[in-house]
Amino acid sequence: MKWLWVGLVVGSTVLADLLQSFEMKRHGEVSDFGATGLKRLAATLAQKKLLILSVFFMAVSFFAFIQLLKVADLSFAVPVTAGSVVLETILAALVLKERVTSMRWAGAVLIAAGVFLISK
Repeated sequence: MKWLWVGLVVGSTVLADLLQSFEMKRHGEVSDFGATGLKRLAATLAQKKLLILSVFFMAVSFFAFIQLLKVADLSFAVPVTAGSVVLETILAALVLKERVTSMRWAGAVLIAAGVFLISK
């Protein structure tokens, strides 16, 4: 049962971060931090369907993590859910077409190795 919760936490975290990054890149840089500009920004972001979906997946991730903590130790739950970093690195390169440096790839490999060791 704990692996179901791990999968739900990791999957929903990855989806939330991917959707949020995509929508923020599509929106562009914010330059007006005045009251009017922030009000306009909030109204614009509230209409972004992918950003709203991202918030939904963040909530799913949070509540799934709470459930994971009910069936697994914290010393297991926190490190194993770091697997989301590995998936996000892969998807950043493949889906978002980001340039991922060799140091970041090495970090993702080390995290994957750590998740593997923790899972045993």
